[in-house]
Amino acid sequence: MNDSGKKRVVIENVRPQIEGGRFPIKRAVGEKVVVTADLFSDGHDTVSARLLFKGPHDADWKESPLTYIENDLWSAEFRVMDLGTYQYTVEGWVDHFRTWQKDLRKKFDAGQNVKVELQIGLGYIEKAIIKAGKDDKNKLGTIIEEIKGNGPELAVLTAVDKDLGELIEKYRDPSSASRYQKELLVVADQKKAVFSSWYERFPRSCASEPGKHGTFKDCEALLPEIERMGFDVLYLPPIHPIGRTKRKGKNNNPLCEEGDVGSPWAIGAEEGGHKAVLPALGTLDDFRDLVERARDYGIDIAMDIAFQCSPDHPYVKEHPEWFTWRPDGTVQFAENPPKKYEDIIPINFESDQWQDLWEELKSVFLFWIEKGVRIFRIDNPHTKSFAFWEWVINEIKQDYPETIFLSEAFTRPKVMYRLAKLGFSQSYTYFTWRNTKQEFMEYMKELVRTDVREFLRPNFWTNTPDILPEHLQYGGRPAYMMRLVLAATLSSNYGIYGPAFELFVQDAIEGKEEYLYSEKYELKHWDWDKEGNLKDFIARINNIRKENPALQDTWNVQFYEVDNDYLMCYGKTSDDLSNIIIVAVNLDPYHSQGGWVNIPIAELGVDPHQPYLVHDLLSDDKFIWHGEKNFIQLDPAVVPAQIFRVRKRLKREMDFDYFL
Repeated sequence: MNDSGKKRVVIENVRPQIEGGRFPIKRAVGEKVVVTADLFSDGHDTVSARLLFKGPHDADWKESPLTYIENDLWSAEFRVMDLGTYQYTVEGWVDHFRTWQKDLRKKFDAGQNVKVELQIGLGYIEKAIIKAGKDDKNKLGTIIEEIKGNGPELAVLTAVDKDLGELIEKYRDPSSASRYQKELLVVADQKKAVFSSWYERFPRSCASEPGKHGTFKDCEALLPEIERMGFDVLYLPPIHPIGRTKRKGKNNNPLCEEGDVGSPWAIGAEEGGHKAVLPALGTLDDFRDLVERARDYGIDIAMDIAFQCSPDHPYVKEHPEWFTWRPDGTVQFAENPPKKYEDIIPINFESDQWQDLWEELKSVFLFWIEKGVRIFRIDNPHTKSFAFWEWVINEIKQDYPETIFLSEAFTRPKVMYRLAKLGFSQSYTYFTWRNTKQEFMEYMKELVRTDVREFLRPNFWTNTPDILPEHLQYGGRPAYMMRLVLAATLSSNYGIYGPAFELFVQDAIEGKEEYLYSEKYELKHWDWDKEGNLKDFIARINNIRKENPALQDTWNVQFYEVDNDYLMCYGKTSDDLSNIIIVAVNLDPYHSQGGWVNIPIAELGVDPHQPYLVHDLLSDDKFIWHGEKNFIQLDPAVVPAQIFRVRKRLKREMDFDYFL
């Protein structure tokens, strides 16, 4: 018979965990995992517990004592310090020695004779001596002598010492400990998975002359300005050969004309497929040079992976079994009625040869990883097999744990969440379609105040080549500035599609949220320095993000009450309150709006009886505020937002004050 009957501690409600431990939670290197659990036992004995955890390179468990909070709730934490997968679980036991210490103190304080109780305690200590090492054996021996050689009062003081309880715990009987039945997982990603600024640009539109096809070398020439604007990820739409069959013309015309370049998402031609580059862009060596040169500027190249094919893709001839064929002998192209994508053929993930298909698609990632790429934006992952994504992300991360996968899935919430659970490092969101203060507050609550925060890292995009939101079509320059501030300060990961964003392009197909004459179907030549452009404003925002740790976290957002529905105000702080940021945004791009904002300054460590300085990092203006309620006025014709850093008032040894 085993010792299961001796295990009296119940362990319940261990958190965080996703779907009973089916999926890992997410953290980045350096972040904490705060674990809570309900632990209790029958009777009135004292319970002790510990958190067990180990990293990807640990052979043995590390431990941290769980601390009692209230109502049988316990908590402990650990930090993930290495890339890869960590394990954690909880263990609890009836602590007979601490129970004895507690009862001994009660009996002594009640005036009872504790001679027998002290003998019982000595028995616990003598058992521990048998297992103890030399130093601890000497300590315990000295304690036994003190208990035996002193009167009751001193003996009790020695016996109930907290340090003695911790020493005895080292040599407890492990057979009576209950362990949570699951070993839970946390995936530790690189820090850029948590804090990043993405800039999307079509390399074919990077040429310095109008009408000329851009190259990877042209992209290199733009890197200094992209760095100056403050971006650390340059995301390139697909760079592969583009199919010619059913190629789309300008403005998504189903009939292309001579010279039309087609959509880069129609991947594959006689020049190659997913492991080739469009010859007009350059060579594979040119691409590798771009990746290395970008890294010199602190920029990672993010590559678009779109698992779909042009009818001209080599896969179609070499592996027809990977596609769906119609009774008339034609291959099924992509459709989303009434839309038709005749230039794209979806891959059939229900193919009988699915294993060969999976291995080939995995090899696509490995091919580009070998070229230096570590960040992949995945096009429409929700239209591919969930099982495939879970498998391939795990496979890649085993050897390349620093790899980041961004899920571009504008789809139903549960589908979006499932992809995040399967392993995607970041996720597109519905930020683009949130407009009112109430909508923003409710959506942020969903992302940061529920278990969603444990598996989904939002990446807020202001616009994409596919999406020109209505508010950007009609709100002009103020709307672009307002949406930039919201994306960059609500989320620690955000992105823009440029130069359409910084030049605030507003031309849309009538009645749709789509660009008129979209860059997806033609070359563009952008006047990047056009008067009124937002590049300096973008650079200012990104610099503020880099200089303020409070903005490098998504989960710390707190909304503040404002008596105007067109004004939204929220704050973010570092853990130690050394960095306090307050953001105020005018959601009305047409009119100046003012209102009283209520800031709970006591929670920020600000003395409610002293004035404090707020420094607007956008305008460089400084204001003295008093108390919780202060007035703000935002004119969108100037700047529709303020980003305040709170400077607390401190007292020097001399009789004057200064602000930190």
